Amino acid sequence: MSPRIVLVGPMGVGKSTVGRLLAERLGVGFRDTDDDIVGAEGRTIADIFVDEGEAAFRAVEKRAVQTALTEHEGVLALGGGSVLDPDTRALLAPQQVVYLSMDVEEAVRRTGLNVARPLLAVNPRKQWRELMEARRHLYEEVATAVVATDGRAPEEVTEAVLDALELKTVSPGARPPGPRPKDAVVNDVTRIRIGGTAGSEPYEVLVGRQLLGELAGLIGDRAKRVAVVHPEALAETGDALRADLAGQGYEAIAVQVPNAEEAKTAEVAAYCWKALGQSGFTRTDVIVGVGGGATTDLAGFVAATWLRGVRWIAVPTTVLAMVDAAVGGKTGINTAEGKNLVGAFHPPAGVLCDLAALDSLPVNDYVSGLAEVIKAGFIADPVILDLIESDPEAARTPAGPHTAELIERSIRVKADVVSSDLKEAGLREILNYGHTLGHAIEKNERYTWRHGAAVSVGMHFAAELGRLAGRLDDATADRHRTVLASVGLPLHYRHDQWPKLLEAMKVDKKSRGDMLRFIVLDGLAKPTVLEGPDPAVLLAAYGEVGE
Repeated sequence: MSPRIVLVGPMGVGKSTVGRLLAERLGVGFRDTDDDIVGAEGRTIADIFVDEGEAAFRAVEKRAVQTALTEHEGVLALGGGSVLDPDTRALLAPQQVVYLSMDVEEAVRRTGLNVARPLLAVNPRKQWRELMEARRHLYEEVATAVVATDGRAPEEVTEAVLDALELKTVSPGARPPGPRPKDAVVNDVTRIRIGGTAGSEPYEVLVGRQLLGELAGLIGDRAKRVAVVHPEALAETGDALRADLAGQGYEAIAVQVPNAEEAKTAEVAAYCWKALGQSGFTRTDVIVGVGGGATTDLAGFVAATWLRGVRWIAVPTTVLAMVDAAVGGKTGINTAEGKNLVGAFHPPAGVLCDLAALDSLPVNDYVSGLAEVIKAGFIADPVILDLIESDPEAARTPAGPHTAELIERSIRVKADVVSSDLKEAGLREILNYGHTLGHAIEKNERYTWRHGAAVSVGMHFAAELGRLAGRLDDATADRHRTVLASVGLPLHYRHDQWPKLLEAMKVDKKSRGDMLRFIVLDGLAKPTVLEGPDPAVLLAAYGEVGE
């Protein structure tokens, strides 16, 4: 007993889809050795790679292929790396083997980065090129026929395989190939334009997957040097990106900075300036900030201040950075007196929001970023709130059905605001909803609290303040608590810290002289400014927040 057709080829080429169509056309069964492995091991292939290493996985894969070749007589699809084993190649010698091929551009459209490796660690095109250099001759060695899949729908590939093997028998009731459908595995890229104001150039925020191929185009051919600023936690990512840019002809350096808010200091900025100076950075060179909001804030500030302004590109890797920090051109560092008190308005040349980066984000970091998403819902786009309320548990994970839409809607809210008010002269202040108290909490906790957690408490406070000031209806105020709590964001902070928080808020960027100013809501999606509220009202509002 042996399979009628064996399909080999790289990940993402469509072996499973085409295999099922072939099996239907021929009236036989279909089997996929990757599915066999997952079923037998009770875990994903990526988990096996991470837990036991590639050598252990290849041993499991070899056994699975041998079993399937013995037992199955229909169409069989093998994993992309199965042909690496010489014994497997020997077993394939008497089989009808079809190598499904695709070129680099098609591969980048269809596939993501290998989930067993750090996200954003390599350029997809480079990864694919190196992988195929190692495997193409092995696929060709075992193949009876080679069928290109580039630009073809699965039905067209199926027909080409049947033609190549001269297999024209169609199972009773089988349907002929229909019109070419939209390829489901092609990854769409959403482009959100940020309009230029106050002499700044317009730029685009790209949201999708496999976006690093866009980076060189944003850097351009005028740049000779590129500095990749990355946090310690993304050391491998930063170095791999530096190496990839070097391979494309740039003089690339990696500048490692501390994680999170520890990076946003004058000392770290000075360290970055020194690295640029030692590298001979000129005004036509480019900085790339890869990481969370703190890293992109720092990278943008360094770009704004080096030679009075060089171009920079943001590659945010967290929800917070994608929907807030990397969009709009507000850059800054912290001081002992408060958060973001030193900074500059310096828009990036582009922003690459690769959603694949969120797949490995710790759940607490992911949920923290949702605070900025929810903020966008309350100040401008209530559909965001509806999506979260429809399934709060799904909203807590990047695998949720609305992840891309939530992020895109949040970015559009900010894009609409900053396109008309780059330097926070008026409308842009609404983006600080919940941030006045939130920043005070962060300072009080010496920046050990996640930004989103502090902003969540700040929004709860702002809702209660709006209610007590006679601005906000009870239903919308109460909705703050339910939405924030439903995804696991905090609502409360220590009651005894109010005097310290009040002092911290007096140096908030929105304050004017001795007058405190808060963003509150006159209703859902109706933000406004509340100036100089009565101290008794402030204390009463905090009474709903403190515990």
